[in-house]
Amino acid sequence: MLQIVCGSAAASEHTIEKVPRRNEEKMTGADAIVKCLENEGVEYVFGYPGVAICPFYNSILESSIQTVLIRTEQNAAHAASGLTRVSGKPGVCAVTSGPGATNVITGIATAFADSIPLICITGQVNSALLGSDVFQEADITGAVESFVKYSYLVRDANDIPRIFKEAFHIANTGRKGPVLIDVPIDIQNMEVKKFSYPETVSMRTYKPTVKGNMVQIKKVAAELARAKRPIICAGGGVLLSGGEKELRTFAEKYEIPVVSTMMGIGVMPTKHPLYFGMVGNNGKPYANRAMNESDLLLMVGARVADRAVNQPDLITNNKVLVHIDVDPAEIGKNVGPSIPLVGDAKHIFDDLLLQDFTCEHRQWIKTLEEYRETMARKRNPNPAYVDPAGFITLLSEKMEDDGVYVADVGQNQIWSCGYHIVKKGRFLTTGGMGTMGYSIPAAMGAKLAQPHRQVIAVCGDGSFQMSMMELATMRQHHVPVKIVVLKNNYLGMVREFQHYNYKDNYSVVDLTGSPDLEKLSSAYDMKFLRLENMAKVDEMIDEFLKQDESVLLECIIDPMDLV
Repeated sequence: MLQIVCGSAAASEHTIEKVPRRNEEKMTGADAIVKCLENEGVEYVFGYPGVAICPFYNSILESSIQTVLIRTEQNAAHAASGLTRVSGKPGVCAVTSGPGATNVITGIATAFADSIPLICITGQVNSALLGSDVFQEADITGAVESFVKYSYLVRDANDIPRIFKEAFHIANTGRKGPVLIDVPIDIQNMEVKKFSYPETVSMRTYKPTVKGNMVQIKKVAAELARAKRPIICAGGGVLLSGGEKELRTFAEKYEIPVVSTMMGIGVMPTKHPLYFGMVGNNGKPYANRAMNESDLLLMVGARVADRAVNQPDLITNNKVLVHIDVDPAEIGKNVGPSIPLVGDAKHIFDDLLLQDFTCEHRQWIKTLEEYRETMARKRNPNPAYVDPAGFITLLSEKMEDDGVYVADVGQNQIWSCGYHIVKKGRFLTTGGMGTMGYSIPAAMGAKLAQPHRQVIAVCGDGSFQMSMMELATMRQHHVPVKIVVLKNNYLGMVREFQHYNYKDNYSVVDLTGSPDLEKLSSAYDMKFLRLENMAKVDEMIDEFLKQDESVLLECIIDPMDLV
């Protein structure tokens, strides 16, 4: 690294210096950061300012990039995630040092667990004072080590163009994920000798494999030709690669049934005849049975992890396991595949479609259709309340075909996974970390990314209260997100766990004291609707959806209902 050039700051506090604007003769490190973001085509930065990031926020005033003031830093990362998952471009958030940086960690960890590409910029204390325990100093690069693909502590403003070019490349290639860039305030104020944004990236130690090995691909084709009961289990990696079309074409060509993990929902339209639902503890019984009875399993873009595969050894019994993933570290982590295949899902299916083999699976598909018919869960909802399953099904049927449905975490997530009908739109949720409070900020990011699309956030009354402060952000920045709150006055998923495992000894799950949502909506000048049972559900959903405006719909749920 080049020599550190330090700004002037007292040992106990930041100082605010007059920073030259980018239209003046000198360019600062902060100006350079903004210029890098412009070169990457960034349109929004989600964040919360503080002294240590003020030079950056001062420079961005001269840019066409729009800033969105999020009300708590964790949600800045969630909003950036929602934008990313709809646009395909890495989202950007920028927060200050100390508590600003530590508050964003959960959002970063959420993105990391779900392989979402983000760029998180954190301000930092004067570089000469690092390690001195000065005001609002936190070793953020050390703190996020387990939750990022890579992190940078900028030591010289002249390194900023290279660092940002590398960061965007790392975040959005291979197994995608967040990258953190920590920039001390003196580096933001430091003069840049000459700004030049690199056109290419060359990193000797980072060469992700995108194209699959052709020998392995031919092995997969040979096994498919022999298989009588093949199945594809698609994970979020397929969506991240943009490989849905290729997978669907392949499945249709060879009549191969498809199931998905939670993060893979949307790879196939829900009502596609070859799609048999989500697998896992909370998945469809017939989907799990289909995977268990298959003689060849293509696990693609998915971890063999406990939420989708409770007993990994079972998926190797009496079957050929083909594990396809862009991250070689995931292959063989929990169970050894018969055929490991490293590569991007989109490219893998492109190459598989070029292989010459034949197969026929009509009887297998007929068997699975019978399972779907006979093994579907039967619900007996309480007529005095809103049935979440029926409500979500009807809501998704009435949504626009390309609408974006964002599920939070809790019982609402499991009902959403089980009963939302994906047509041509997107289903977003957080699977790997299971972070409550995700849906509202992620929905805001999705709406800003593609304003023409209908975006709905669905949450429980517990998860809603973790991000309800973002109603202010929606109002300030005119982001028309529709919100459904499934209200049962409980932390429903925990209560359900305590019901089964602790014989109804409920502990710390009662949400008594929650706000009056009608009054809260009024405080934010937001339209409010309440649905108490299913008697007028059609009319209520129509009213909820009829205009592209922010609406909060409260649905009263049986407190004792189970997923």
